[in-house]
Amino acid sequence: MKDNSQGISKSAFKPLIGRLLPARQLNRVCERLGPTEHGPRSVKPAELIHGMVFHVLQGAGTLAQHMKRLTRRTITDGALSQRRKTLPWTIFEEIMGAALRPKADPRKHPEAFYKGLRLCGADGSRASVANTPQVKASLLKAASRRHKAAFAQVSVMTVVELGLHNPIAAAIGPKNESEAVLIQQVWEKLPEKSLLLVDRHHGVAKRLLELRQAQPEGRREFLARVRENLKARVLEVYPDGSALVEIRSGEQTMLVREIRGQVRRASGKWSRVRLWTSLLDWRQYPARELLELYAQRWEHEGFYRELKVDMRSSPLLQSHTPETAAQEIAALLLAYAMLVEERIQAAKVGQVAVLRISFVKVLEMVQGLWRFLQCAEGVLTEKQVRLIVRRAMRELAEELVPRRRQRACPRKLRKPVSGWPRLLRNTYTNGPIQYELRSIKA
Repeated sequence: MKDNSQGISKSAFKPLIGRLLPARQLNRVCERLGPTEHGPRSVKPAELIHGMVFHVLQGAGTLAQHMKRLTRRTITDGALSQRRKTLPWTIFEEIMGAALRPKADPRKHPEAFYKGLRLCGADGSRASVANTPQVKASLLKAASRRHKAAFAQVSVMTVVELGLHNPIAAAIGPKNESEAVLIQQVWEKLPEKSLLLVDRHHGVAKRLLELRQAQPEGRREFLARVRENLKARVLEVYPDGSALVEIRSGEQTMLVREIRGQVRRASGKWSRVRLWTSLLDWRQYPARELLELYAQRWEHEGFYRELKVDMRSSPLLQSHTPETAAQEIAALLLAYAMLVEERIQAAKVGQVAVLRISFVKVLEMVQGLWRFLQCAEGVLTEKQVRLIVRRAMRELAEELVPRRRQRACPRKLRKPVSGWPRLLRNTYTNGPIQYELRSIKA
């Protein structure tokens, strides 16, 4: 963050968004895909997109208020809403494709790699939208075990660098697209020399074959948890307990390595795990290592918590149509990617793992620092502002997130409305997670 003795928009936000998405590149995308301009506009498409990203990074306030702070021009929320409706969704798809990219370095972030492979996770989520007439006419409400959900939801699928919580690809469905459809849009965006971790929803032969067909070249491996009832033909059992198996989807087949194991806390109940992986060399990638490695997939849930809870002040998106709701999610992802940069810089100062830096504190630091720079406009020199930024980074590095405690309470609900088992008697377990491999019969 560098200052040029100007206001908040020019001293902090614009350099950050410029590193994520250069202004020249953004302007070219808006000129090529944006709406046809009839006469002069008070807010250009590129400025509006900047304003939307700036808006989700702020606390209280409307988009119009934050646009005024950013551009020094007054425009009403109604006019901004009309401008947003004219922006085609293809602009945001191309912007996310250009801005969301890998940031982990094997030497600086070893926790984000496994034997030279970049650890990535793919998972979907949903964001609730207010029940406006446009939303109710276009989006469906998810059905629960009891009744329909209170609000319609927009689906989102992301690929995240595990170890950094950095989004590197995303697909958003403003037209009721399912996760199965959205995940096909992110397959081709996986980086080379990566290991993708997915859960049972996508751990099926059809999805894994689609992944291989989308990326036939380059080392893009997978480690997927699969259901116990899926069929596979065992070809050879290896000394480490894994087996070479053949899986089938229609007429297509593929060779994968299967790993069966069980996991538990000390004195807790064993949970069975079945994995399929494209890493066929059992000597280089032992079964027990992969069984333990799969636990990192849960970092993706932490990413969604930071994105949907920590960055938002409301459980609902503020947009009133499916298209603008998708734009808001895209703005959230772009803003999150900006904060990842600051999180990495703070981790570098403290010489610690990136996830030891609190995401909430990074967000609060950015919000407070930008507000302060706005009030101090014309008072502080460039050298003084740089010193303040360095001190803020040093403070973040000193207030580390404590190392994750071991779970003590059971993963059950007293009155479940889902598939979780009913809690009848409280039990508590302590100690490290235990892993055991299960034999596979030929």
